[in-house]
Amino acid sequence: MIRLSVNINKIATLRNARGGNVPDLIKAAKNIERFGAQGITVHPRPDERHIRYHDVYELKKVLSTEFNIEGNPREKKFIDLVMDVNPHQVTLVPDEEGQITSDHGWDTVKHKEYLRETIAQFKSKGIRVSIFVDANTTMIKGAANTGTDRIELYTEEYARLYPTEKENVILKFSEAAKEAHKLGLGVNAGHDLNLENLRYFKSHIPELKEVSIGHALISDALYFGLENTIQMYLRQLQ
Repeated sequence: MIRLSVNINKIATLRNARGGNVPDLIKAAKNIERFGAQGITVHPRPDERHIRYHDVYELKKVLSTEFNIEGNPREKKFIDLVMDVNPHQVTLVPDEEGQITSDHGWDTVKHKEYLRETIAQFKSKGIRVSIFVDANTTMIKGAANTGTDRIELYTEEYARLYPTEKENVILKFSEAAKEAHKLGLGVNAGHDLNLENLRYFKSHIPELKEVSIGHALISDALYFGLENTIQMYLRQLQ
C-alpha cells in the first residue's frame, strides 16, 4: 500500500494571513487523519511563514498516523526540533534561505560526509530518514552512501512534462526508483503531484512507498471539500 502523507503548510499559510487560529491547524490535521490519510507532513522554515515551530510540538501531541517533518538540517534550530519531537520520519531538503518552495535535490556526492553525520544524529533517536533527491542514478547511488533509509524523488520535472512527455519523463523516475530499491533504499516521492498525474506515476513506480502532497491537495479541497479530496487522492493510489 502506498501511503498518502498530506502536507499541511498551506493551511498554516491561510491561518497566518489573518492571525488568530482560523483555520485551526490542529483540527484540520486530525480531520485529515480521520478522512483516511496515512500521514501528516510539515515543512517549517526559519521565518515560520507557514508552519511554526510551536505547531510541530502541538501536532506531535495529537497525531495518530505517521508524522513527517521536512526541512533543511543546516539550521540547528531544525535539528533541535526534530530531535526533540522525535517524529516517525524526517525528510532532509536542501532549501536555500527565503526559498519559496523546494526546487532541487541534494548533491549526495558533494555533501556525502555532511549528510552522513546529520543522518546518524537522527537515526540515533530511531527516526527514519529520507533525503530529497533528483531522479538521477548518480545521486541515488550517492544517497546509499549516506546511511539514509529512504529517498524522496523530487517530482517537479515529472509534473511539468506530464501533459506533453509523460512516456519519456517517467523513464528516468522509474530508473531512479529501481536503482534505489536495488541499493536497499525505500522510495518516497513529492512535489506537484496531483489528481491528474498521480495515478500514472504510481502505476510506473512499483517501488513507491509514500507520496507527500500539499499544495495541490489543499487547493482541490476548495472545490471538492477536504474529506472528498482525500478520498479522491487515495483512489489514485489504489
